[in-house]
Amino acid sequence: MLKPAEITLRPFKLCDVDDFMGWAGDDNVTCYCRWNTFTSRDDALDFLKEVIWSHPWYRAICIEDRPIGSIYVMPGIGKDQRRGEIGYALSAKYWGKGIATEAVRMVISCVFKELKYLDRVEGLVFAENKASQKVLEKAGFTKEGLLKKYFFVKGKSRDIIVFSMTESD
Repeated sequence: MLKPAEITLRPFKLCDVDDFMGWAGDDNVTCYCRWNTFTSRDDALDFLKEVIWSHPWYRAICIEDRPIGSIYVMPGIGKDQRRGEIGYALSAKYWGKGIATEAVRMVISCVFKELKYLDRVEGLVFAENKASQKVLEKAGFTKEGLLKKYFFVKGKSRDIIVFSMTESD
């Protein structure tokens, strides 16, 4: 088990691409992601430049300043701007060590301050992804319910479990 002080969050850099490929190129990690497994370094660089860098709140989960995963909060737009969605991915090598839970706690401790307009952060987890559900529960999120066939991802309609955290929780 790693100590929370050993886990840091920071913006991604271009030089992170090889570390990024190490886990974003693993089907075991990306099977629950809405994006596909990266098989090309060039595609990964494009993703870093075009998606991650333009994102309002996307961070690398790091150990010794090396990215072992990612975490983001996507603020809603328009009438949904008061809520954001949290998402994360972590290298399989680090599963079961409390790192994802600690990263979620770290995000929640700062995101309501940094994105002052947020009232709520939601975690939308594939129903079969029990490990991710445990992460959110351990981080203090409330399980709200099941959304049947909510996402169409990788050619399949997926049931989603909704979790939430509000600024006052």
